[in-house]
Amino acid sequence: MISELRGVFAAVLIACMAVLPASSQTLEDVRLDITQLSELMQELRGELLTTGNSGVSQDSVGTILQRLNILEADLSAALGLVETLEFRVVQIADDATRRIGDLEFRLTELEGGDTASLTPPPPLGGESTIGNDGQELASDEQRSFDTGVTMYEAGEYQAAAEQFTTFTMTYPGGPLTSEAQYRRGLALAGLQDWSGAARSYLDSFSGAPDGPFAPVSLYELAASLGALGQTDQACLTLDEIGIRYQDVNAELGAQILAQKQALACP
Repeated sequence: MISELRGVFAAVLIACMAVLPASSQTLEDVRLDITQLSELMQELRGELLTTGNSGVSQDSVGTILQRLNILEADLSAALGLVETLEFRVVQIADDATRRIGDLEFRLTELEGGDTASLTPPPPLGGESTIGNDGQELASDEQRSFDTGVTMYEAGEYQAAAEQFTTFTMTYPGGPLTSEAQYRRGLALAGLQDWSGAARSYLDSFSGAPDGPFAPVSLYELAASLGALGQTDQACLTLDEIGIRYQDVNAELGAQILAQKQALACP
């Protein structure tokens, strides 16, 4: 019996150590795991306190119960950490969603559009989507995208912007849509259409906030806002990159720093 309990303790300890770093799990999954472990230990406690413990001495029972108390305290602390992280994630998502809505309003205002017709942006992370690796890319889709890239590289910015606009309308939600919106922003920036460029970068980011083009889209959005004279919003956007993406490459990090200096961000 004692050897079996030791095996259970070992399993519980391993689970406690592994539960937080598990990148394949959501926070809700982690919460459920912790809850299940707590229930398991409650069952063990009940068995130990029941008369007739299969030869386990009272001294051993006391020691095991002490270890259970320690493990339960650790699990309680882990559950508290998970709840704190969940709250923080919700705060970040809500704040980012509000900022996107504010940027949409400002861009529509700069373009002379009807701000009263704007609808609230969808919450970031609120909808699950299939990742790029799980999507099949049609040959026509790739050719259409490559055509836009070729136009941009040839300096045909207007044609490139139109091509990427057509692409995103033809293949909404595709594996290249976020990049196409980003590249459309680059083409419009080449035409010094900073308002249009800012909107394209915002669409690229909000459509795939965890995608590979999200950090650089935010950077280019900040640069476009700076060109439009929206310095405060540009600085906030640059700060957002550091908050959301702490592993940006050195080149982008240097660009962010240079942009902050150019805008005299606080």
